[in-house]
Amino acid sequence: MKLESLENFLDKKTIIVNLAANTKDEVIKELAKRFYDEGYINSIDEFVAAVYEREKEGVTGIGNHVAIPHGKSSTVRENGVSIAILNHEIEWESLDDTGAKVVVLFDVGDGSNGSKEHLKMLSIFARKLGKKKVINSLLKAKTVDDVIDAFRD
Repeated sequence: MKLESLENFLDKKTIIVNLAANTKDEVIKELAKRFYDEGYINSIDEFVAAVYEREKEGVTGIGNHVAIPHGKSSTVRENGVSIAILNHEIEWESLDDTGAKVVVLFDVGDGSNGSKEHLKMLSIFARKLGKKKVINSLLKAKTVDDVIDAFRD
């Protein structure tokens, strides 16, 4: 997988818009299910457990209604990203005490290659998610294409 741009990570089949979830757990499980359905992971339960292990290490809500949880697990077959645009804000621990409306979940393989790719992937997304224009576009996204277009900023 080439890492020059976000386009290489954005899979329309792992993006959900207008998700009617009420809890962090519902969002994480729904995004993990997308990973599973598309062959990125072998086990939803193992992957979700890995995400919660990482959640114990620190806040994944980066502010402005955006959360970037991730799980590193041997169940990961291919590193990727699954994105949910929620139809309302949910409670999520964050740096600015806002809840989440945009959740970008990363799956990362256990090996050292997975870690290197993950750091590059996280860096690319962090740069984009640091731009107000991108956040505003994501918060308004109504379709999967809207989400992809927001990252084309």
